[in-house]
Amino acid sequence: MNKSAFKIQPLIFLAFVATVVIVSGFGVGSRQDGEIVLQNEALSITPKEFFVTGVVDEREDRKEVGSLLRTGDNPKAYPVDLQGGGFSAIKAFIEHNLARNTALRPVVVSLRKCMVSETPQTGGRVQGKVELVMAFSLQDGDDSKPLVTYNGSVNYVRTAGPAQEIEPTLRHVLENGLTWFNSWIDQHAPVDIKLARAVAVTFTDHPEIPEGDTIYYSVKRPLTWDDFKSAIPSGRFDAEVYPTIGYSEHTDVKNAVIKLSIDLQVCLPKSACWVREGSRNDYTLNHEQRHFDIAKIAAEHFKQKIKSEMLPTGNYDAPINADYLDAYREMDSLQTRYDRETRHGADRFAQEEWNKKIDKELGSRQ
Repeated sequence: MNKSAFKIQPLIFLAFVATVVIVSGFGVGSRQDGEIVLQNEALSITPKEFFVTGVVDEREDRKEVGSLLRTGDNPKAYPVDLQGGGFSAIKAFIEHNLARNTALRPVVVSLRKCMVSETPQTGGRVQGKVELVMAFSLQDGDDSKPLVTYNGSVNYVRTAGPAQEIEPTLRHVLENGLTWFNSWIDQHAPVDIKLARAVAVTFTDHPEIPEGDTIYYSVKRPLTWDDFKSAIPSGRFDAEVYPTIGYSEHTDVKNAVIKLSIDLQVCLPKSACWVREGSRNDYTLNHEQRHFDIAKIAAEHFKQKIKSEMLPTGNYDAPINADYLDAYREMDSLQTRYDRETRHGADRFAQEEWNKKIDKELGSRQ
């Protein structure tokens, strides 16, 4: 006779934020207007770990990119925007000027803020600031995994001149953001679990040294009558054990591969095992040992199922948990069938058939 219990393990997530500040200035121009043409200029970086698969607009304020001041004794602000619209111009700039290798990781750039603002200074000059916030996410099928957010700003001082004269500063802050992300992903790709490309699984059988109340399955450690520590309950059976299966996980990431170590636990507690006086014989002990063996067989099936699968990097725990529950249900079904067919050990012929079946299965797995 047997009873069982189980456990499942969780998973953890990280984020990062950075800020860059640069100062620049402008020369004097002769024309002032409200439109800035963002120039196409190939960026100085060639990504090795990602390509931009999409650019999305997540700005709270989707109007003009900001306002500039007309300098003079009574400076007035006027709205400015990028030609074609701020988002469209920035999207086109990224798509046209950043090298794109679709064999790399697909990344979505979310534009959360692009704002230009100015304040008057003495001597007919103005001080300006360009603020840029871009979030980067890994596109994984239909899912998107947030990676990191760039918060950048550029301060400048200028004299009177057309809006187009701040274009190099806008372009500079965009390049800073993309360059910063390129450096970030180069550094994190080998070790960040969200950027892993594959899952490699290894298994161990859990030992416990020195042994306590829990017995962990080993062919070198069969059950003995000394393991039956529980008081004898009322009932009609001669003996009872409570085997179960479980597992724990340890993860590491190396060279963009998730190294997943699964520690299998096939065990039973001595404090829950009992035997009636007069039933301490080799035949009864063998019947109870076979319950423990059946739990081991189910755990081996769990192991082989996982080994046959290509686990997804994004949510490898989902198929593992499903496989575990299948193995647990299989264990329960086998235990019930074993007791029914052997009549809890009373049918010696059926018991011998199960002994052979279990030995054959264990022999092919160990």
